[in-house]
Amino acid sequence: MRQLICLLFVGFMLSLSSCRKDFDTVPSDGNLAFSKDTVYLDTVFTSIGSSTYTLKVYNNSDDDINIPSIKLKNIDSRYRMMVDGMSGVDEDGNGVGDGRRFNNVELLANDSLYIFIETTAKINELANNNPTQFLYTDDIVFDSGSKEQKVNLVTLIKDAYFLYPHRDDAGIKESLLIGTDDNGDEIRINGFELDHSDPANGDEFHFNNTKPYVIYGYAGVPSGETLTIDPGARVYFHAESGIVVQPGGSLHVNGAISPDPTNPQQNEVTFEGDRLEPMFEDVPGQWGTIWLRQGSVNNRVNHLTLKNALLGFLVENCPLEINNTQIYNSANYGILARAAGITSENLVINLAGQASLACSLGGDYEFKHATFNNNWVGSNPLAVWISNYEEQADGSKPSNPLVRANFYNCIIYGSNNIELYLDDIDLNNNDVAFNYDFQNCLIKFRDNGTSLQNNHPEYDFIRNQTGGNIKNQDPKFYDVNANKLNIDDTSAAFQKGSLSFLVPIDILGRPRTSNPPDMGAYQSFPFPE
Repeated sequence: MRQLICLLFVGFMLSLSSCRKDFDTVPSDGNLAFSKDTVYLDTVFTSIGSSTYTLKVYNNSDDDINIPSIKLKNIDSRYRMMVDGMSGVDEDGNGVGDGRRFNNVELLANDSLYIFIETTAKINELANNNPTQFLYTDDIVFDSGSKEQKVNLVTLIKDAYFLYPHRDDAGIKESLLIGTDDNGDEIRINGFELDHSDPANGDEFHFNNTKPYVIYGYAGVPSGETLTIDPGARVYFHAESGIVVQPGGSLHVNGAISPDPTNPQQNEVTFEGDRLEPMFEDVPGQWGTIWLRQGSVNNRVNHLTLKNALLGFLVENCPLEINNTQIYNSANYGILARAAGITSENLVINLAGQASLACSLGGDYEFKHATFNNNWVGSNPLAVWISNYEEQADGSKPSNPLVRANFYNCIIYGSNNIELYLDDIDLNNNDVAFNYDFQNCLIKFRDNGTSLQNNHPEYDFIRNQTGGNIKNQDPKFYDVNANKLNIDDTSAAFQKGSLSFLVPIDILGRPRTSNPPDMGAYQSFPFPE
């Protein structure tokens, strides 16, 4: 009991000491130092909160000081601060504040404090004529008069169309029907159907390039409808969001070559996550997928850059024509096709957790002048995987004919010894079709010491380098980690293609004039110094 009383007494004294102001301060002399003169908060969408940014304030003197005030210059500022864990005071200096003003902030000699800064702003409150973007600024003001010091705050606020599930009069949130289970019960996901006459966005089946589109949940394209996306459109997806094209629906991505060679992305369509900070520039898995369901029709994609999804395209037993398209940094697959029909020219897929391209459960595929690369670290990912079956959770392996899998003038490369895997369920029989044709392709295939070394004649075309195919030679991409898979005249793919499969224009709009042409999606050109 006596020990308990002592412990309680010590705890009580420690709690008192932690609250004591047992040092004397002098007023700040206006010589504070800062970790930066301007805090740049990265671009945010209107009404969406930013990330938290940090400013460090230093007292380099030998005196404990008191900073009379730290405040935002604009009384109605859309910035907010937290200073060493405090939320500030109101304008009268009495009540709890909203992060705009702080009084009598003490800072020990040769010590520092942290200021955390965020913003949420509505663009129509900041500028006239409702522009599509507005540079919003303010100042953090320390002290006043002759001792006043300032740190600038700057962020770009972008206007956007926001698409998301609505709630009905009973408060029930909209969801998207994607089928039924074995018991006939509906299967739904977080999503909504697009609307031809949305009160805020207008015709949601037509994405234009006047403002970006930000999607929360899965945007559904129902039967009989087509989602058309104009050149230069920018589409940003929140976490666990994407597009679902339902049976009978269609997707048309109509990107185009830019007329200005100094701005090649001007007319390109982009799909990416809605985190705009530089730290999220190349982070995989930020959003869901573009899901083309079985029975969807007439899907066409041209001049699209898609990045940082869980799965770039999920194509299920439906057609897709995909040309001049780049898919980067997918957590699982760049394209996962299941019994699909895909034709493609000038396709680039780089970095995926499982495979850059997976053609599963058979189907019908033709790729010309494509570049598939995978340098994903760990889990033995592949550049290209082709199969005429699909293993289920219960161990069953339903199969489907692979009508054709043609790869012409392509590059299939990566960091593993084997980057092409041909997975035939019926290898020694002909009961399930497994038809493929590789001509004039550069393929990474080092099978020595692997399970594919013996009794796998399906790889003889690359082992023996027939059909104009070459193996294990370096394509010398410009910068794989920066998703720049361009080649120059030192590449093993230089002038190794065939005119029989020529696509006259490369992915960037440059003519393929060499005879023979280069392999891959890019016409070779000198790298910049």
